[in-house]
Amino acid sequence: MKKFNAIILALLICVPVLADEGMWMLGNLNKQTRKSMKELGLKIPANKLYNPDKPSLTDAVVSFGGFCSGVVVSEDGLVFTNHHCGFSAIQQHTTLEHDYLKDGFVARDRSEELPNPELYVRFLLSTEDVTPRILTVLTDSMTEEERHWATDSIVEIIQAEVYERDSTLIPIVDAYYAGNEFWLSVYRDFNDVRLVFAPPSSIGKLGWDTDNWMWPRHTGDFSVFRIYANKDNEPADYSPDNVPYQPPYVVPVSLDGYKEGSFCMTLGYPGTTERYLSSYGIEEMMTGINQAMIDVRGVKQAIWKREMDKRDDIRIKYASKYDESSNYWKNSIGTNKAIQQLKVLEKKREMEASLQRWIQNTPFERENLLHLLTSLELDYKQRREPGRAMAYFYETFMYGPELIQLALEILNFDFGAEEKQLVASIRKLLDKYENLDLDIDKEVFLAMLREYKKQVSPDYLPEVYNRIAADYGGDDKAFVDSLYANTKLTTPQALRWVAEQDSTFNLFEDPMIALSLDLIVKVFEINQTITETNMSIERDERLFNAAVRRMYANHDFYPDANFTMRLSFGTVRGYTPFDGAEYSHFTTTRGILEKVREHFDDPDFQVSPEILSLVSSGDYGQYANQNGDMSVCFISNNDITGGNSGSAMFNAKGELLGLAFDGNWEAMSSDIIFEPDLQRCIGVDVRYMLFIMEKFGKVDHLIKELIVGKK
Repeated sequence: MKKFNAIILALLICVPVLADEGMWMLGNLNKQTRKSMKELGLKIPANKLYNPDKPSLTDAVVSFGGFCSGVVVSEDGLVFTNHHCGFSAIQQHTTLEHDYLKDGFVARDRSEELPNPELYVRFLLSTEDVTPRILTVLTDSMTEEERHWATDSIVEIIQAEVYERDSTLIPIVDAYYAGNEFWLSVYRDFNDVRLVFAPPSSIGKLGWDTDNWMWPRHTGDFSVFRIYANKDNEPADYSPDNVPYQPPYVVPVSLDGYKEGSFCMTLGYPGTTERYLSSYGIEEMMTGINQAMIDVRGVKQAIWKREMDKRDDIRIKYASKYDESSNYWKNSIGTNKAIQQLKVLEKKREMEASLQRWIQNTPFERENLLHLLTSLELDYKQRREPGRAMAYFYETFMYGPELIQLALEILNFDFGAEEKQLVASIRKLLDKYENLDLDIDKEVFLAMLREYKKQVSPDYLPEVYNRIAADYGGDDKAFVDSLYANTKLTTPQALRWVAEQDSTFNLFEDPMIALSLDLIVKVFEINQTITETNMSIERDERLFNAAVRRMYANHDFYPDANFTMRLSFGTVRGYTPFDGAEYSHFTTTRGILEKVREHFDDPDFQVSPEILSLVSSGDYGQYANQNGDMSVCFISNNDITGGNSGSAMFNAKGELLGLAFDGNWEAMSSDIIFEPDLQRCIGVDVRYMLFIMEKFGKVDHLIKELIVGKK
């Protein structure tokens, strides 16, 4: 009996057991999950959360651009999302004359709202379990590659059936539980999304890298957009004739706030988690992609930041890409640190030891899976060095110097695409050129060359290093200088020459193109050495996932996040990050003033006198909390990850409390394992958002659009 209890205890360390853990599928909420939500305080029925036949809360939640989330808050299609989610759009409209990053943006009326050709929002219409249809074409005797081919074939059929019924829909079949289940999600996209309001970065990005992933937080991380449709309320490309979208459901805004223990739920589109990944996979993640991001991006970002701090034009050009790069860089630092401090690998290995004993003691499992964990261990060991080299290769070359990225895009440019797609691709390419500084990029290139050589063994060096040794006497700076001096890709003119088939220009003779081709060859070469191992690991992780779920069959498992809509729920709650410290569940504007004083010489904490006067005035009106203060941010133990940024945080009645925008530093391993005592979701208080909109932005016309509950 003691041995059995020990096995169960080890399992419970790595599987969900608390009501506030889990990113739940709306179309698959079982009775136990609904009961748990009710016990925590949910006051609306489950069919008000998701109902494919009637308007419900999910009809107001959007995937924002495919990388964030958002929520519809007015009958004229206003969308709230995070400032960092709208950051790229804000940056694209920013100039030295109109510095919307520094000063913020306000559309005084709808004619001033700014279109964003590359931006879209996606609404979920329905979900359906299609696992039985796909499993009927799969057999245990298939190789993993054969399984892929068979799965893809039936997925194409399922998606085509939706297209045939309505060609305006977006059907996507996603894999769940490491490929053991499959669900069809049907979406509708709206492509005319316009910028309406953005606070200054000193509000929306207060603290920048220093405060990123940290609590206490005082960042007003929000921005406002509007969805437009044609006159029939259907999706349409941008047109001056389009009108504001009329949604089937609008989320009301709460001014009541919250208290410690208040029910809180989050709806959005979390990116990817790996809660069921083996310990071998976690260890590979730490030493591979995470460490590559830490090392390589740290070098690149230091160059970018130095130049951004010197010149406003560089700050504007590089703001968005620096923001995106540094976010995952700091995430990787925090994740590796948390994995070690919270002993995540040790906990996973305890669970795997219990799994191995269960397999040995269960005849059917023993017959099929006796060597599963051994196989995983050996395959990950075989992939360790080439896999690590691939991680550094991609960070160094594919995500490093921007001129290489442009060369690869030109090489792969689809001149035969439909006109709409062709125009969008050209616009995207031109935007990249417009935001490129060649001197900075050349310095990054040189630093990347040196960093990669330092990090990997000689076997994984591309041909360019031999060329530097042979033709430049090992002088990598001379090589980079020559490369940038002789390539024709420093302007987008090369794309025009290729499109017009100019006989005076041979694309493949350009030194940057030649280098890019060498890099492609090296990537292919490294990848070929681990193709079979990759397939073996994918198969065994799928079997591992299924085995854990069978071992604890009575438990209510949720699938890993995969960019599909999910619900998480819990309570507003503070936490104890370490012995002797207690963090409250909310912050106020007093903290803004304290941070400005503490970091008086740091540009990341500089706030204009106008805003400082506003937040210290005490004139908060209906947006004040019960103590008369102005709340800025709050935390709950809701389960979130990347992609949840901009997700609506609701109270028990389905009213908007705020927007999720971050996790906390102490639980950065949350994509791998949930730590209930530490993990928190950081949100910006909707009352602070409305206060900034009304008092700073003077956008009373937007406030009047909202359904605002009275205190």
